[in-house]
Amino acid sequence: MNPNANPTLAHLRFNMIEQQIRPWDVHDPAILALLGEIRREDYVPQAHRALAFFDMELPLGDGSVSGETMLAPKIEARTLHDLQVQKDETVLEIGTGSGFMAALLAHRAASVLTLEINPALAASAAETLRRNGVSNVEVRNADGSKPLPSGPSFDVIVLSGSVAKIPQSLLSSLNVGGRLVAIVGEEPMMRTHIVTRTGEGQWSTAQPWDTVAPRLLNFPEPSRFSF
Repeated sequence: MNPNANPTLAHLRFNMIEQQIRPWDVHDPAILALLGEIRREDYVPQAHRALAFFDMELPLGDGSVSGETMLAPKIEARTLHDLQVQKDETVLEIGTGSGFMAALLAHRAASVLTLEINPALAASAAETLRRNGVSNVEVRNADGSKPLPSGPSFDVIVLSGSVAKIPQSLLSSLNVGGRLVAIVGEEPMMRTHIVTRTGEGQWSTAQPWDTVAPRLLNFPEPSRFSF
């Protein structure tokens, strides 16, 4: 794509879907239509808006917290595709960022609670979602690595960033039949884990694709000590 050609936003969005997202095994017509409908550029910081449809992570915030990024479009799209969120399901997202993933989830689910540790990002995402008419998302300024005070359970949990391992407390917050998705591991290669709660104390895990994503803050890291 020639950035000097000044194509229309519609053309850029079309190319994003056809050149980035379809090749990543996202073929569900409803999800592809949603990606064509939701205005990704509205969720991108003004300084990087020209890059809204490019296959890359985009910096968020003012730089006061390191690693704050908007994930690449194909990562968000494949995550949404593999979770198969239903209209009667409740969703927890950890790592609101720009609010774009929350917007996608909201159009598939009954409700979304999304947690963002950075208060400025949380406020910005909440305002962007409100401005775009997304009414079934609650943005909460909170540390997603800590247990929720009210201890609710969810049908879907999305970690919008990577962790060294999946916390048991989050798995315990899944309803039976619920799915949790997380990017797990360390650079240079991480693997997406989709964990389904099949019963009380019973789980099944799929690891469908590899990628790399910035860390979510405050989740445990493995010890670096060796003897």
